[in-house]
Amino acid sequence: MSHLGRIPSEFSVSIPPDEDGLTARECPIQECLGYFKIQLGTGLKGKDLPCHCPYCGHTNGHNKFFTPAQIEYAKSVALNQITGAFLKDLKALEFNHRPSGGFGIGISMKVEGRPHPIQHYREKRLETEVVCEDCTLRYMIYGVFGFCPDCGAHNSLQILRKNFEFIEKTLALAETLEPALAQNLVCNGLEDCVSSFDGFGREICRVFSAKAIDPEKANSISFQNITRARERVREQFNLDFAATLNQVEWALVLRCFQKRHLLAHKMGVIDEEYIQAAGDRSAIAGRKCHVDQTEVRAFVTALRTLGEQLSEALKAKA
Repeated sequence: MSHLGRIPSEFSVSIPPDEDGLTARECPIQECLGYFKIQLGTGLKGKDLPCHCPYCGHTNGHNKFFTPAQIEYAKSVALNQITGAFLKDLKALEFNHRPSGGFGIGISMKVEGRPHPIQHYREKRLETEVVCEDCTLRYMIYGVFGFCPDCGAHNSLQILRKNFEFIEKTLALAETLEPALAQNLVCNGLEDCVSSFDGFGREICRVFSAKAIDPEKANSISFQNITRARERVREQFNLDFAATLNQVEWALVLRCFQKRHLLAHKMGVIDEEYIQAAGDRSAIAGRKCHVDQTEVRAFVTALRTLGEQLSEALKAKA
């Protein structure tokens, strides 16, 4: 059994990356089993670094995050080598004694068979690619928000900034278009600002809900109504994320949130509720509200400040 005797007692099997250079991982927690991908060689440098599940935050060694398909592939590679060596040794024992003598009896032994097949697989397609701002790890996840698998930093603020960058590019494009199309893009930009901030705010309050007075209530904070969100964050986390804005900036935020409500629910037509809530004395009930690029750019700047303030304040509580 010379071939089988050369088989090592332990196997080292390389897991091939996908066509984008990413290697899959799966959270070992049964309640999660979150699937994600990372690009090895990016991110933190060093040996025996932990891996963080981007979905639930579970932390363990990288060898605990192999996917079932990867484990089956590694087993099949090992079995392929073992059975291949075993077959070679059996092949060496083949013989064929031709008939001879008066009775003409011959005897032979021939070995048939193939090594155990390797279980190849294809990785799943994911939705969002992120390069961590803190450690530069490139990774992909389902959904949008998640923890960095290398350094564990949550990407909520990074995603918010990226969304605002896209909105600013949209506003720049609007400057090159005819007035009707430009106004449509600017209004969409205003609505996207509120949607992006609402998604960010909900997610970051969820991530840090354990630090709230009532985690269940913190998990349900909505940022569609910015005044109510400010009050609820103050109640649950004892912080005012709008404290750094002056009165003019806060008034701009309130007005833009109210304009977004008109655009989403009233076709942009002004009503008395808007005039009262926004404090917009120039508005006339029954007419369409006007949204200009300068206003939306200032809105982006104010929301970026609010997001950074909320993120840093919640991190400081961790």
